[in-house]
Amino acid sequence: MSDVRSGVQRLTAADVDAVSALARTVWQATYPALISQAQIDAMLADRYAPQRIREQLHDPRHAWRVARQDDALTGFAHALLENSACKLDKLYVHPAQQHRGLGAALLREIEAWARVQQTRRLWLQVNRGNTQAIRAYEKYGFRIVESRVFDIGSGFVMDDHVMEKSL
Repeated sequence: MSDVRSGVQRLTAADVDAVSALARTVWQATYPALISQAQIDAMLADRYAPQRIREQLHDPRHAWRVARQDDALTGFAHALLENSACKLDKLYVHPAQQHRGLGAALLREIEAWARVQQTRRLWLQVNRGNTQAIRAYEKYGFRIVESRVFDIGSGFVMDDHVMEKSL
């Protein structure tokens, strides 16, 4: 296995479309058993709209990182500052590349960025049914602090655990 840490870098505008495409691949492999296809499509259209991502690239409150192996984009992470904490908003690795350290490398990069921003807490939301992700986050020191249903509009909800860890 190659050094995954050296393959993690900041997202550039040139890779925005690849992130959107990878998001669709990962979501189609992960979420059909957890949420409806209509909700998947709506969330992808909202959260991964290329223009929205490009705007976030220029906002110092946002951090986007991508992982590559053999010059292929294989994972990405996005975090944002909210009050005195940092929210890990997205962390996804291509299904064929999971369990190889890419997610851990992306998480380390986000944690490093959050520390530079002088935040002391990293938090996230994860679908309650996504047991693989929950186990991974627990492995990396996150703990469930709350479980809630979030109304995201258009008749859709996110039934999530809120997890956090101290930095």
